[in-house]
Amino acid sequence: MGYATAARLDTSLVPMIDIGPLRDGSNPGRVAQALHQASRDVGFLYVCNHGIDPGFLAQAREEALAFFRQSQDEKMRVAISPQHRGFLRPGAAKMQDDARPDLKESFVWGMEDARGQAPQDHPLRGDNRWPADRPGLRGAALRYLEESEAVARLLLQGFAIGLGLDRQFFLRTSARPMSRAAFVYYPPQDPSLGPNQFGVAPHTDFGVLTVLCQDAVGGLQVQHADGTWFEAPPVPGSLVINVGDLLARWTNGVYRSTPHRVVNTSGQERLSLVLAFAPDPQTRVDAREVFPQQEPQAPAITCGDYLSWRFGKAFDYRHAVDTTAR
Repeated sequence: MGYATAARLDTSLVPMIDIGPLRDGSNPGRVAQALHQASRDVGFLYVCNHGIDPGFLAQAREEALAFFRQSQDEKMRVAISPQHRGFLRPGAAKMQDDARPDLKESFVWGMEDARGQAPQDHPLRGDNRWPADRPGLRGAALRYLEESEAVARLLLQGFAIGLGLDRQFFLRTSARPMSRAAFVYYPPQDPSLGPNQFGVAPHTDFGVLTVLCQDAVGGLQVQHADGTWFEAPPVPGSLVINVGDLLARWTNGVYRSTPHRVVNTSGQERLSLVLAFAPDPQTRVDAREVFPQQEPQAPAITCGDYLSWRFGKAFDYRHAVDTTAR
């Protein structure tokens, strides 16, 4: 039967961008130009000098793997809540109507204050669900959310500069963002399942920007504009960044939200650390604010309404949850 296949990475397609000059202010314009070109051409890029300590990332992976290696019953003690917080079992995500359920498992969380309280102002916001017997998981998860969100905010400033906008354009209403983070676990994939089975099936990401820290296993594949697939292997010390649907909508399609998938052919377990950045739920995503002279490809929508609609389609546990369709 075998696996879905992909070509080797062409480094001219997915560039490595040193964002140090954007972080320290020494040459933000050069970084912004590189970000702009990559987001317009393919919607995927690698970044280095991102500022997240590799030692911490290794620690976070160990905490996450210890959680996923538990029995299913133990993990289901923190089963996903109606606010999309907690453990998402295998098969609960389906990215396309005609796709097989994904093999992946996820543990999802969002922002909370020092008292452990989270915003309750949207159906996709609520209290995190931490496993009582894994006290180290909470600290590692919240630190990853904080540090990866700082990277996302920096990159969005770079994108704004590259578009000739005010540096804070995409962050004007992001004091209490809808960002969610996840540890995503991919078991070894049996080749007998065939080329139509995926760790995660072809999809685009819902939010504004995704920050992904891969492990050394590999398996991420990205779709070229011509419809072919190529590998986006792990590069030590780097993060993978990709444009989400909301940023593509905001930029009237100038920035590309590119389909991607995961096929774990390694025979090993695979783990990704993920941040999906999205601003405050009331944020109005309107392409006319970016390109006033262009006809919008899609009507303006709030971030909160768009995410409710997309989540309702993608996750089977939400089928009974009231969502707003757009």
